[in-house]
Amino acid sequence: MIWPDIPKHQIGALLALLLFALFGEALPAMVEGGAAWWEPLRNTALSGVLFLGAHLLHAISSARLTRRRKGRRPVPKVALDLLRLALFAAATLASLSLFFRQDLSGILTGSGLLLAVLGFAIRNVVADTFSGLALGLEAPFRIGDWVAIDGLAQGRVQEIGWRSTRLITRDSTHVILPNSQISRQRITNYSAPRPEYRDHAELTLPATLPVAEARILITEALVGAETIATGKSPEVQVAMFAPQGITYRVKYWVPQHDREMACRNEVFSRIDAALREKGISLKPSVEGTA
Repeated sequence: MIWPDIPKHQIGALLALLLFALFGEALPAMVEGGAAWWEPLRNTALSGVLFLGAHLLHAISSARLTRRRKGRRPVPKVALDLLRLALFAAATLASLSLFFRQDLSGILTGSGLLLAVLGFAIRNVVADTFSGLALGLEAPFRIGDWVAIDGLAQGRVQEIGWRSTRLITRDSTHVILPNSQISRQRITNYSAPRPEYRDHAELTLPATLPVAEARILITEALVGAETIATGKSPEVQVAMFAPQGITYRVKYWVPQHDREMACRNEVFSRIDAALREKGISLKPSVEGTA
């Protein structure tokens, strides 16, 4: 249920202000000279209704939209912030219209000119903010995801703000990137749609070693590997073939991106131990096609 999560005193205050604005005209008249204060009091009550209503509407919408549903990504936080901004902006404009006795078109015209001047002065900030809004709505990554942003950085997403995004690299380096730069680059998310993904390693073995035997040797060497994802067998493919040697591509599953280097290290270590036990030496990489 959504309504029980909303404080009862806020709902009571909203109803009290609304009733006063609609039916409270007789109350100021009971005080000498109070009738002259009725209109400012009513406008204040209506303004309170608008702002409190905006707050309650945002709370109800947030509670409904942030409920976890199976198979659906949660609504980005920036979208909820945008909803709050829109609701309170509408309440502010309506309140100004009440107090200054002007229609909204005149207020919007004056505020639009002011916003245009401010927007030109802080255009870089505006670009970062709108880029952050786009990233929040499209949600190419979430907090905790491992991402690579071409030409900029690679790491785990720590915070997604309006102006910038913060990453922590594998070396525990804190990287802060403007959202406008991120939006212009290709983004690789290693944590979506699931944390595990497939990586590969290549090695060249003598051409005298039959392909079938090489595949069996590499596959058996990786049995019992502790770092690569379990339940998915590695795959050995012939990448290049030449008289000087045969290059094999070993594909295996990485459980999550921060384990990539550990997985690669164990794969090479196990294959190296198996080759040395059989007395087989590696060959330099060869040029050719399979």
